[in-house]
Amino acid sequence: MYERSSVAELADSLRSELNRYSVGGKLPSSRALVERYRVSPVTVSRALAQLAAEGLVVTRPGAGVFRAAPRTALPEAGDTSWQEVALSAEGAGDVVPRSVDASGVLACLAAPPPSVIPLNSGYLHASIQPERAMAAALARAGRRPGAWDRPPMEGLPELRDWFAREIGGAVGAADVLVTAGGQSALTTALRALAPPGAPILVESPTYPGLLAIARASGCRPVPVPVDADGVRPDLLAAAFEATGARVFVCQPLFQNPTGAVLAPARRAEVLRIARAAGAFVVEDDYARALGHDDSGPLPATLAAEDHDGVVVHVRSLTKATSPSLRVGALAARGPVVDRLRAVQVVDSFFVPRPLQEAALELVGAPAWPRHLRTVAAELRHRRDVLAGALRRELPGLAVPRLPSGGYQLWARMTGGGDDASFAATALRAGVAVAPGRPYFCAEPPAPYVRLSFAGVSGPGELVEAVQRVRAGLGEEARTPDA
Repeated sequence: MYERSSVAELADSLRSELNRYSVGGKLPSSRALVERYRVSPVTVSRALAQLAAEGLVVTRPGAGVFRAAPRTALPEAGDTSWQEVALSAEGAGDVVPRSVDASGVLACLAAPPPSVIPLNSGYLHASIQPERAMAAALARAGRRPGAWDRPPMEGLPELRDWFAREIGGAVGAADVLVTAGGQSALTTALRALAPPGAPILVESPTYPGLLAIARASGCRPVPVPVDADGVRPDLLAAAFEATGARVFVCQPLFQNPTGAVLAPARRAEVLRIARAAGAFVVEDDYARALGHDDSGPLPATLAAEDHDGVVVHVRSLTKATSPSLRVGALAARGPVVDRLRAVQVVDSFFVPRPLQEAALELVGAPAWPRHLRTVAAELRHRRDVLAGALRRELPGLAVPRLPSGGYQLWARMTGGGDDASFAATALRAGVAVAPGRPYFCAEPPAPYVRLSFAGVSGPGELVEAVQRVRAGLGEEARTPDA
């Protein structure tokens, strides 16, 4: 597989040499570039494709690559200040806000500069992604008959059947919709189940992306506290009674950000409470493929234990593979399936068939279980390395529990200060962390930060990140107030 850095370096070299050629002049052949720069033909092809995408060269099959005519100057930009009035002129009766606060999501998705160690990432680093297996699956998928035809709106039957088997219980292929990842599935679920203005019960703390979805839909997220055993049933029942909510969204397995697993005694109680309230439980099973190799057998999904159609189940392949493999599933039983399907079709029609075919090839390959075992061992090792470094270097960050799955530690600041200032100090020291405030939809009980160990190149970077933060905190302590 080609090296990204080699492609970028070759593209830079070729870009700097373009002035040697007149417009329409022919560049050296690919073979000549391979010999001159001592790179692979794939690297040359990728670098030339990058220059073509930038409009700097033109490729003519059978003839070669030629310098393109320079782009004409862009017309002068007009006055767009009128948009401030149009975008802010919400009527008093508008229930759904037209502005969306995506700050909590962007904090996790924003790619920091190369010099910054990303302890804010929600995805696996490229070094532990199944890149070879995904590339092979994509190649096989492209050769499947009908791979570029329109897929069924609900998804490929074989992929729906695979998701149904993974979910378990009475869930069948007919109960599953293939979605463009977990975030899309959550958006569809909330739009289908809760009208604008309705309350939605959420775990506290919870994933900021969920809070963003709820607020963008005009719904009101209501917090239900989580402890070491997951959501508290007594407070869940009280919240249903106080608000009249008809939806509760939870992550029973390796809850984000706390890592809590819903205790066996609470599972049936949560379903009973929701059923008595006439409410749905949206089960976000985002981390089932991210269990650590010391986690032991994982509990079944809530959907597998649900007999009355209470649970709407969400899961995704993305977290265990790549941010770009956005294939997930939404599963439910009963009349609600028709509403979920209608919302998804209106929003996105369907998930592209080549991506579904590639996902089906990937999960059916022998490399898939091997990859999951590798991830389980690597995440456990990284968890232990980061926790040990925090104990040695930053005792003011207390980690109440080590999760047995997922990719993050939820650390409480015990020495005073606030999470936003801590995150700013860490970033100045070259480390990106996620402040805890966006994970709460009401006032947080204490300052927290979330530290991810999935998005770095290896355990060594985790130790370096903690040392950088310690040094940054020490430097600020020595700096007199302005």
